[in-house]
Amino acid sequence: MIRTMQQLLATRENIIAFIKKPKTKKTSPKSDVCKNFDNTYKKPTLPDDAPIAVVLFAGGGGIEAGMVQAGIRPVIAVEFDPTKPDLSRAITLNHHRNFSEYGCRIIQLTVQEIARLGFLGFPRYPDYLHASPVCANFSQAHTAKAGKGIETPDDLSAAIAVAEAIRQLQPRVFTLENVPRYQNSQSFAIILNALEQEGYSVTYSVVNMADFGLPQARRRLVLIASRGFRVAIPAHRKSIGWYDAIAHLIPMMTDSQLLLKQQQALEKFLAGNAPTPLLIERVGGRKLPKYKPGSQPANTILRSHFTDHKGCNRSKFADIWLPDGTVKSLSIEGAATLQGFPSWYEFPYETATAGSIIGYSVPPSFAAQLFMSAQSILKGAKV
Repeated sequence: MIRTMQQLLATRENIIAFIKKPKTKKTSPKSDVCKNFDNTYKKPTLPDDAPIAVVLFAGGGGIEAGMVQAGIRPVIAVEFDPTKPDLSRAITLNHHRNFSEYGCRIIQLTVQEIARLGFLGFPRYPDYLHASPVCANFSQAHTAKAGKGIETPDDLSAAIAVAEAIRQLQPRVFTLENVPRYQNSQSFAIILNALEQEGYSVTYSVVNMADFGLPQARRRLVLIASRGFRVAIPAHRKSIGWYDAIAHLIPMMTDSQLLLKQQQALEKFLAGNAPTPLLIERVGGRKLPKYKPGSQPANTILRSHFTDHKGCNRSKFADIWLPDGTVKSLSIEGAATLQGFPSWYEFPYETATAGSIIGYSVPPSFAAQLFMSAQSILKGAKV
């Protein structure tokens, strides 16, 4: 961390203040309960003159995976969540494992800290700048009152830092992804105002990523802004059911048994429907677990599916029931496929970390479409 700050030309006072900050006590490592799958596909090769991108609130690199698929080189990614320091460091390590060969430097500081340092060492006028600010306070689970987000000073300071990045870096294209309720926040207004002041044309809407070929129903706010030309959200694609997306993986998944409420949900479904593959969640509080027939996209994948309330690994998080009575436990590889990760992306062994990466990430398959669409226009735009 200190070396990173030195690379960013931080002042002596900033480094001393960082050293004096209270350190979070490290917890003992959790046991690895899931197996990583083989990285059998060759990763994309990018030319030296590939367009470059900066990513804020990078997480494990879902957006970067989509960028690489679209021929874009992520050069700097910022990721650190002080509320979950150990998890954030584990995610950062996995990000480095996947994108360091592309020359991507992962910085373990908050975006607010990077802004205070003046984005030293960052490229000016990058082709792309992306931000996915932390969305917990705007998610449906946190906003039971009148559909309004519980905005915090941290949310506002993060938005101010993003706005400052737009002003200082002056990207050709700026993109943002967040939960739908973020669009009603003051944080979003701060970012929109910065884009307007800097002369960007802005397009944003809430999209269901199942409309873009993701085998998962996932509603998200997506914004794309450009200056001197207009870039739009890509056209819809044919919907894909979860079963077609992961049928080839099911035979390799471990056997499982349905919980009582899962069995009750299955019986209720079969009472009025012909047998068909079902994806049945194991978690869901007091409500009956939700199920999805194989012809439909899966329900939204959340980080909480993979960990309990203490942040510990769940050994099982969803089951697949087949008409012949076979029951399989959905694997991390299967969940990653439903989230649109490419086969070359390598996940950590620990379920809590892998599940967090999956649940937090922008689906790479959607990101690839978004940036391919932008690239087709960017190539023809005047500098």
